[in-house]
Amino acid sequence: MRPGRTPIHTITTWVRKQPPKVKAFLAVVSAMAALVLLRFIVHDHDNLFVAAEAVHSIGISVLIYKLIKEKTCAGLSLKSQELTAIFLAVRLYCSFVMEYDIHTLLDFATFATTLWVIYMIRFKLKASYMEEKDNFAIYYVVIPCAVLALLIHPSTSHLLFNRISWAFCVYLEAVSVLPQLRVMQNTKIVEPFTAHYVFALGVARFLSCAHWVLQVLDTRGHLLVALGYGLWPSMVLISEIVQTFILADFCYYYVKSVFGGQLVLRLPSGVV
Repeated sequence: MRPGRTPIHTITTWVRKQPPKVKAFLAVVSAMAALVLLRFIVHDHDNLFVAAEAVHSIGISVLIYKLIKEKTCAGLSLKSQELTAIFLAVRLYCSFVMEYDIHTLLDFATFATTLWVIYMIRFKLKASYMEEKDNFAIYYVVIPCAVLALLIHPSTSHLLFNRISWAFCVYLEAVSVLPQLRVMQNTKIVEPFTAHYVFALGVARFLSCAHWVLQVLDTRGHLLVALGYGLWPSMVLISEIVQTFILADFCYYYVKSVFGGQLVLRLPSGVV
């Protein structure tokens, strides 16, 4: 007797058959519904940012476990980790000279962990590193981010170099995960720990994006004015949205795989 199809499987099958425009519309509607839900559930929207940091920490913990216990870095992108280290180093510098707070300590802990991951991939676990799959040229994102930071940056009273540096780390963070997505696109099969790590990044960035969007709505746009004038306030919000949508496709297939009981995530061609 053929087992009945679960509601989740029925929905995912229907969504998969829809044209790209319909999928994009459904994604936007789902994101808006999630924002509305969070607005009513979470009264202090600053907690969303704290939650984003917590989920990111969980993702890093999964990554550390993979490297220590599994003794392999297969499926991980060294270039994504290097981009992460670059924007964290720049953000730490900006935090020290512009607005030192508790988030500076959190960034320092993440930066130190990222350097350790880079060390493990480059030296201790080099034999399992898929260098031929990690073929994303990082200057494709570093140079455009640097040029964009020169053109569009905060209009505060800080030194020009510091303002440009802050803009650079905001833009680079938005696209730092692209090399990791390229590795997964090249391999087509993503093992569990790597999938958990990237999914945690996606959830963390959605919560961070929700924090900014809801803050803008609560202040009726005054937050954007507080960030400065010109294009910079809008670019901050756009960067948060870009980070979320870059990982949205992967998160969809991750959730589908989990509900389907699959331990290994298989990505269709061109999903990333």
